[in-house]
Amino acid sequence: MSLILVSNDDGVDSPGLHKLAVALEKVGEVIIIAPDRERSAASHALTLHKPLRVTMIREKVFSVNGIPTDCINLGVNHLLPRRPVLVVSGINQGGNLGDDVTYSGTVSAAFEGTLLRIPSLAVSQVAEDNFQFDAAARIAAMLAEQVLTCGLPDGVLLNVNVPNVSWEQIRGIRLTRQGRRIYNQNTIVEKVDPRGKKYYWIGGDRLSWEMNPGTDFEAIEHLHVSVTPLRLDLTDEAALVALKTWENLLGGV
Repeated sequence: MSLILVSNDDGVDSPGLHKLAVALEKVGEVIIIAPDRERSAASHALTLHKPLRVTMIREKVFSVNGIPTDCINLGVNHLLPRRPVLVVSGINQGGNLGDDVTYSGTVSAAFEGTLLRIPSLAVSQVAEDNFQFDAAARIAAMLAEQVLTCGLPDGVLLNVNVPNVSWEQIRGIRLTRQGRRIYNQNTIVEKVDPRGKKYYWIGGDRLSWEMNPGTDFEAIEHLHVSVTPLRLDLTDEAALVALKTWENLLGGV
């Protein structure tokens, strides 16, 4: 039976993770390797300066005292009995839209799978609370089957965002571009502790987005599932051509 590696950045006890695993059991054998606690916004980092410890929670469910990228790397290169055919990360408690994919531990787990040449997708529920994971889990299983049947281009992963509504309310699936966040000046909250020293929280106002056609954000606003193909290769080919003359800055040295 095909082996599917499931992880997340909300931690091994997240209900979205286990909803996802149950749905994927119809597609293949599922093994969960996830962080032992919430590791949101961990990005695509690796733990290199402390030992990693793995705990078997129960059969086919493991926790790691690291971040999502560690879980995928450890799983594929050491823990799993054989190489997985698919990596699925999620279901994240909150959206991973637009520029936020660069911070996301959920998306980074899928990036690590892609880096290891395993077809991968990240699945996120766009909400702040009262998460309705059933539709997202069902969609994840459908997309997993499609990926296993059709494959993905080399170096490409799928970033999937699902509106927080019932299955019946979802209007379909849209292939989308990555949107753009609108930044404001109130994303840092400054406070003073009881000893009079300042401290800061990164957060502040709710995010807003440019409402451009064809983007992940627009799809979610219209109750569509957003599926955005992301590339490992970040090279901007157009800029490579436009900046070619910079090679002459050192006089041809």
